[in-house]
Amino acid sequence: MRTRLSVCQKKTRFGSEDAALTVAERATVALRPYRCDRCFQFHLTSRTKGKRAVVAKRS
Repeated sequence: MRTRLSVCQKKTRFGSEDAALTVAERATVALRPYRCDRCFQFHLTSRTKGKRAVVAKRS
């Protein structure tokens, strides 16, 4: 599914997946990063339908 341009423009952009994961780990809801097919950077989404859950890293 292609990301709508209006959605891309409203979301925060991250230069790397690691940067997006850092923010996702601090969130109060489950978020996962994805590469946007519009801007080619990373955004966060809470949608999980048909996706594997990301396992949190433990220190």
